[in-house]
Amino acid sequence: MPSVLPDGEPVPDDGTLPASALDGAGERPLAFYLHVPYCATRCGYCDFNTYTATELRGSGGVLASRDNYADTLADEVRLARKVLGDDPRPVRTVFVGGGTPTLLAAGDLVRMLDAVRQEFGLADDAEITTEANPESVDPAYLAELRAGGFNRISFGMQSARQHVLKVLDRTHTPGRPEACVAEARAAGFDHVNLDLIYGTPGESDDDWRASVSAAVGAGPDHVSAYALIVEEGTGLARRIRRGEVPMTDDDVHADRYLIADEMLGAAGFDWYEVSNWATSDAGRCLHNELYWRGADWWGAGPGAHSHVGGVRWWNVKHPGAYAAALAGGRSPGAGRELLTAEDRRVERILLELRLREGAPLSLLHEAGLAAAGQALRDGLLEPEPYTEGRAVLTLRGRLLADAVVRDLVD
Repeated sequence: MPSVLPDGEPVPDDGTLPASALDGAGERPLAFYLHVPYCATRCGYCDFNTYTATELRGSGGVLASRDNYADTLADEVRLARKVLGDDPRPVRTVFVGGGTPTLLAAGDLVRMLDAVRQEFGLADDAEITTEANPESVDPAYLAELRAGGFNRISFGMQSARQHVLKVLDRTHTPGRPEACVAEARAAGFDHVNLDLIYGTPGESDDDWRASVSAAVGAGPDHVSAYALIVEEGTGLARRIRRGEVPMTDDDVHADRYLIADEMLGAAGFDWYEVSNWATSDAGRCLHNELYWRGADWWGAGPGAHSHVGGVRWWNVKHPGAYAAALAGGRSPGAGRELLTAEDRRVERILLELRLREGAPLSLLHEAGLAAAGQALRDGLLEPEPYTEGRAVLTLRGRLLADAVVRDLVD
């Protein structure tokens, strides 16, 4: 949830969408993202729309409080029901992210989910996920989430090395994420993910291997591994600028990615998106797949983004302003844009090319097809899917995914 919102046209006070947004809606899955903007501390690399208690003090009063946040977010779910009218689709996935959702009481997260269930209904096989920090849950908390309908959980592990966690300003202790996986399994969670970050200043290849090994040994069925991106305005960016820690290195990132892919593959994990591996199709994160495939989703919460039928909009950032809008009977939307057919074509290439199934060559224009042919010759695209009409990245292609995409969208 990036902290900087784009420009756009105003969102109507009642949140009304253009009639075209729901054309063909029955053929598209519907998902909900529920954003919890609270964190105990701010990590030095984080550029997300999150707030600590100190940052909120005096800036939003009772409206910015996390004590009544679940009720406020439920108000937006009810607004979504009004905006989408008699849309009959049950919700296929719900993803609670942050911030640190598990700073709220487990009962609050369940009440947020219940609002979606009551207003829209959930598909029989709905995937219900929450993110969690390892130090913010215990067995009783996890059991309450599972009893309330959550069936997937994602823990922010980042690294198994204390000195790496320190650079990232992560507060959990090494070993705690692995213990959380066992606790989640004991609570009955069907699917468990661990998030890792590679390329942190001061991290060695051996540190990274230890982190991947620890993650695999914990027994999740999904692992995400992301290269550290140094965002302007973050604490880490300031430390690098002052020379306190070195800048990240793209070549190091590539080496770490190869290490992760090799180790995860050997442990029975298959990549299905450039930064994501799972032990089975059932272990894949369906919610993220819906994003990557252009489904409809409603993002509730401060700064959350939504997309329905080619209309994208985003909420006001601050929890106080968000709550005030809903309390006043208004949409918390800050701006929106209507995607053109070309916008949607380009986005399909950008997102689908990152998937194991790849992107249809039929999406490409003449220049893009020529670039795809060159990428095939350069060993960046797989030959067999190419002959069947799909652009699928090779391992080397995954390392250069951004560059390949830039060429193919022409």
